[in-house]
Amino acid sequence: MKNDIKSRGAKSQMVLGVLVIMAGLLFLLDNLDILELHRAISFWPIVFIVAGLVKLYDTQTRGGQLMGAGLVGLGVLIILDRMDIIDFNVRTMWPLFFIGFGIYTIWQARTGKRLVRIDGVKGEQDLNGEGLVDVTAVLGGFERRVYTPDFRGGEITAIMGGCALDLRNSSIQKEAVINVFAFWGGVTLKVPPDWTVVLNGTPIMGGFEEKTATPPDNSKRLIVQGYAIMGGVEVRN
Repeated sequence: MKNDIKSRGAKSQMVLGVLVIMAGLLFLLDNLDILELHRAISFWPIVFIVAGLVKLYDTQTRGGQLMGAGLVGLGVLIILDRMDIIDFNVRTMWPLFFIGFGIYTIWQARTGKRLVRIDGVKGEQDLNGEGLVDVTAVLGGFERRVYTPDFRGGEITAIMGGCALDLRNSSIQKEAVINVFAFWGGVTLKVPPDWTVVLNGTPIMGGFEEKTATPPDNSKRLIVQGYAIMGGVEVRN
């Protein structure tokens, strides 16, 4: 499992590195007046496309794939608009955001991948008892206190919003992996003091920060991997 995690993280970083190099080459050719790309391609559409491709490659859920595809699509539409190929007006098309978010919410309800409150405990656990979380915050905040005796990880996405997950009442049997994706947003994880936290994330104009106490042993490991693009990920007790 450790080798799989390292291999996947290395491949993901390689893909990101290639995308950044390509973007740099395009900007360099534009600055040297070799290609006329300044009007068609600017910094912001490239950011959406790169973030979307990274999300598509790194996600393990259908919701993450939809989110990544949406970011790529938005970047492409803006570029096509700048090239006068299509007429894309954000002020006119902003209701599409509500439509997309509604479709995503319905999909979550049908698949049952949501957190529900349990009686007698100040916390929440996943509905199917799988010990997995699938949390998304877009243009808003998501805050949950999770309780499960066998936490196995999951996926957390924050796009222009914030996610706060309190796991201090949960436990890990051996090892759990959380994939995080913070794009213009922030993710905060609160973990028990007996968990060993391993950060394998990649910050891009953002940051990963750990503020946890030294555990007595390494019997419970939480691996936090993913990306913070102009955002931040913090793990603390």
